[in-house]
This record gives sequence, C-alpha cells and structure tokens, in this order.
Amino acid sequence: MVVSSMQQMLFSLGIIIAGLSTGYLIQRIVRAGIIKADPSLGRARNFLQRLTLLCLLPLANMGAIWIFEADTFRLLFLPLLGFLAIAAGAAASLILGRALKLDRSRRGALFSTGTMSNLGSVGTLVVFTSLGEAGYAMVPFYRLFELFSYYGICFPVAKSFSPQGALAAGRGRFLSLFADPFILVTLLSLGTGLILNLAGVERPSFYGPLNSFLVPFASLFLLMSIGMAMRFGKIGSYLREAFVVAGIKYLIIPAAVVGSAALLGYGSIYGGLPLKVVLIMSSMPVGFIAMVPPSIYKLDVDLANAAWLITTLLLALVIPLQMFLIRMI
Repeated sequence: MVVSSMQQMLFSLGIIIAGLSTGYLIQRIVRAGIIKADPSLGRARNFLQRLTLLCLLPLANMGAIWIFEADTFRLLFLPLLGFLAIAAGAAASLILGRALKLDRSRRGALFSTGTMSNLGSVGTLVVFTSLGEAGYAMVPFYRLFELFSYYGICFPVAKSFSPQGALAAGRGRFLSLFADPFILVTLLSLGTGLILNLAGVERPSFYGPLNSFLVPFASLFLLMSIGMAMRFGKIGSYLREAFVVAGIKYLIIPAAVVGSAALLGYGSIYGGLPLKVVLIMSSMPVGFIAMVPPSIYKLDVDLANAAWLITTLLLALVIPLQMFLIRMI
C-alpha cells in the first residue's frame, strides 16, 4: 500500500487520531457508567495488545521478511542504529535533567520518556504507509535490541531515581525477557521469515494485500489500547520539560542516528530506502511503555503524561516533515 505523499500523511495521522480518540472515548464512557466494565479497561487493553503483538504483527513481520532482499553487509548495522537511538536518548535525558536542576523524581521521569519511543504503533505504521513492504521489512531489524534495552537497562536506570532506590534487579529482569511470550513470538516470526526467504520458498500472492490490512489494523488496535489508559493530569505545569523531551525525540536522536546511517552509506543503497526507514524510526514520540517506570517507581507521572501528550500531538507537524525529507533522499 504505497500511495501519494499527501495520502500517506493523512492516512497515518488518521489512524493515529482514530485509535487514540476511540480508546479515550471508550474510557470516558466506561468511567461515566454508561457501559459497565472494569474502570481501568485492563482486560480490553490486554486483549487488544495480545491480539496485535502475538498475532497481527508477527504475521506481518514474517511476510515482509519473507521477500526481504539484503545483499549488502551494511544492513547488519540496523540493530545497532536502533540501539544508538536508545543510547542517545538516554544520554541526552540524563544530561539535560541535571542541567535543568530537576529533582530526582522529575529526572527519572525525564529519563524514561526521553529514552523510550513509540516505534510499534506509530513508527511501523508511518514506515509501511510511506515506504511499503520493502521498508517495513527493515523495521524488525532496527528494533531488534529495543525490548532488551528497555527492560534490561532503561527500567533499572529509571528505578535508580526512585525513593525505592538503586539499580537492583536489572540482571534478573533482563534474563526474564527470554521467557516473555511477546519477545519469543517476535523472534519466531523473524526466524521463520528468514528461513523461508533463504530457502527460496515463493511467498503466496495474497500476502501483500494481507499485510496492507494487518499493519494499519495492528497500529489502530495498539493506539486504542493506549487511548483507553490516557491520563492528562497537570500537563500545563510541565510544558518546559515536555518540550525538552520533544527536543530529544525530534532533534537530538534523529541527528545522531540519521547522521550515523548517512556515514554508513545508507543513502546510496536500495534507492536510499534504509536511510528513509532510519529517519522515520529515529524521530518518534514518547512510547506508552515510558509511562510504566514513573508509575511503578514513584517518579513524576504528571511529567511523563505531559511529555507523552506533547510529543504525540507534535506528530501533526513531524509526519509532514518526514514525508518532505524522505522525498529529498
């Protein structure tokens, strides 16, 4: 599903707005008592996330990688570029949190939101709608170290800012990832797609049209689950910190990652497709997973909510800019 630039932009923004607003509307209806359900909508959110992460996206990933053609070793650096995005966000967050003289609770929330990005429901959607299956096939490789970095490094560092203390349990949390069904299914889908690719098995003709539905609906369902849990809190009191996080997400991280990709020559292979993928994936808003450490480690949840909302709203400006830049590559 590769369409004109204006259609790409409107389609991506439409899915994002529809998913978040539908989820939030459902939340408000439940809280008003119009529909009887668990006020946290935990079961509904869990169902949507499991359906998406254990079924829809693995199928889409397998199908895209099945026809992925990688004839240059430079693409092996994609996972390292994804890790670089996390490392750049972490370093910038730690430095700016100290420079702004924030208290430990706010610095921890700034670190969490500055480090963890929304690559799943927004990044994959924008890549797929603007670059098609060829670009989408590169996304799982870019994200290869994402969850390991988040749970093995980012969560323990965020916890170090908590009144609960220190970097404890980092190793245990990291090792537990290997039993996580979401990670196991993701790795299985990648491995299956690669095996079919290398074995020269021809992909069924229906798979292309199927992915045209799987990816947008997967993003829609994930965004609905996010909308069901949105809390706005005291956003007006945290605009400075929120825009600092926006600077990290949309200036510092892309500069580091896209610059590195350019040095690797990503603009000169596959018509610049790898560089376009990296440009989109490295300039994403705060991920909803970034709200978890502030909640469980007693950091500043209101700051995290403000950063999430502001960076997500800025997509209305960022996505058109992304569309303009990828046309220039």
